Amino acid sequence: MKLVLNDEWTLGGPIGSGGFGAVYEAENAVGEQAAVKLVPKTPGTEREMLFTDLVGVRNVVPIIDSGEHEDQWVLVMPRAEKSLRAHLQRNGTLPLSEAVSVLSDVAETLADLKDRGIVHRDLKPENILLLGGRWCLADFGIARYAEATTARQTFKFTGTFAYMAPERWNNQRATSASDIYALGILAHELLEGSTPFTGPTDVDFAEQHLRGTPPPLTTAPPLLAALVTECLFKGPQGRPAPGNLLERLRHVPVGATSGGLAALAEANQSAVARRAEADLRASEQATEADRRKGLLEAAKTSFGFIADSFLTTLKNAAPSAEVRTGNLGGWTIRINDAQLTLSGPQETAPEIWRTDSTLAPFDVIASATLSLKIPANYHGYEGRSHSLWYADAQTEDQYQWFETAFMSTRPVVGTMEPFALNPHHESRAAVNPGMAMHQVAWPFTPLVIGDLDEFIGRWAEWLAQAANGQLAHPSSMPERNPQGSWRT
Repeated sequence: MKLVLNDEWTLGGPIGSGGFGAVYEAENAVGEQAAVKLVPKTPGTEREMLFTDLVGVRNVVPIIDSGEHEDQWVLVMPRAEKSLRAHLQRNGTLPLSEAVSVLSDVAETLADLKDRGIVHRDLKPENILLLGGRWCLADFGIARYAEATTARQTFKFTGTFAYMAPERWNNQRATSASDIYALGILAHELLEGSTPFTGPTDVDFAEQHLRGTPPPLTTAPPLLAALVTECLFKGPQGRPAPGNLLERLRHVPVGATSGGLAALAEANQSAVARRAEADLRASEQATEADRRKGLLEAAKTSFGFIADSFLTTLKNAAPSAEVRTGNLGGWTIRINDAQLTLSGPQETAPEIWRTDSTLAPFDVIASATLSLKIPANYHGYEGRSHSLWYADAQTEDQYQWFETAFMSTRPVVGTMEPFALNPHHESRAAVNPGMAMHQVAWPFTPLVIGDLDEFIGRWAEWLAQAANGQLAHPSSMPERNPQGSWRT
């Protein structure tokens, strides 16, 4: 097949393929050898996404011709001797001097790219080619093109997961530090024969990159081992800049050191290892904070649906009731002397709900209170209140709103019963085994959006009783058997 671009190329056999294009041998009319990559056109992506201005950047595979053919973009590159992946498959691990040479070539490229504000996004052995005696980086636009074309999960068959920096698993923007992380993964692979994290599934890779500790380098001298450890810091701000990385690679001894220098290098490696442990702890805290932030937003959104549906139903049934709106979606509805109040959701601080001394059986992200208050009767009874908790109370990592309530194991006078508790030490004791001052009085009942009839109808009946002066203390406590309604 012939392709007529700026030049005319005759395609030969396939060289290889990846997730976003097939590569073929090619030759022009004067016998110049090249590699042609055919990239499918995809709605929402433009041809310009495949190109980056790389004039003056060291060790890159240039695009020498381009165009389009039918439903594909065409990129023409010089024919490289081989890819780093093919070199590793044939030779296995590399000698220290050769590994440092490969890393230095790529580091030169990353240093020049950072000066231009360019991020490669998909550094891996398949994209590093031997050209003119130097290891050169290729496919600059492919990763950016792929990001615009597909979801992250589609990268599964490209091998990218093994090299993807922690921040990218958190859907953060790729930066130069993301390329440095990938170079640290590559260094481990060159020296040890495998990447530090091996999956095999995308879920496994995410867990390993975000929270895993890379296995130690067994063949690298202390200076190089410390440098690779820094490249693999979870936090991008802790990784070395490309220029600093390149300069330090130039000083890695390819032969054995001894005496004071060797001792100093080992001390430095130990210090970096301690920093890596601190970095991992900080990253875990940041990752957990991001997770809880997302869950809190989900809690607020679903709470809004519940609160609006609840209030609309009550207003339709009692249009003359006095209604006041509160903060964060909360409200109060009043009929005669009965007042039903739904508070807005409040975030639950994990350090209040969980402690090192007393662990909680499940996680709570947010809470609200639903309270029906009446003037105290001659027994001192003032109504009832229930807790609404956004938690994974029944199935781990499956969060939703639950209704529950509590009671006291000691005699109380002139109060509400059952009553609401915020997530804290008293309510934590109530859901843990053993006797405590408070116990669960109402089973943890899921609030399912679209299926709230029982929940709303029950509270509407209690509100009607309260408005008519007929709301009484429950005849027995707990009112409904709560056992087994939450995981322990």
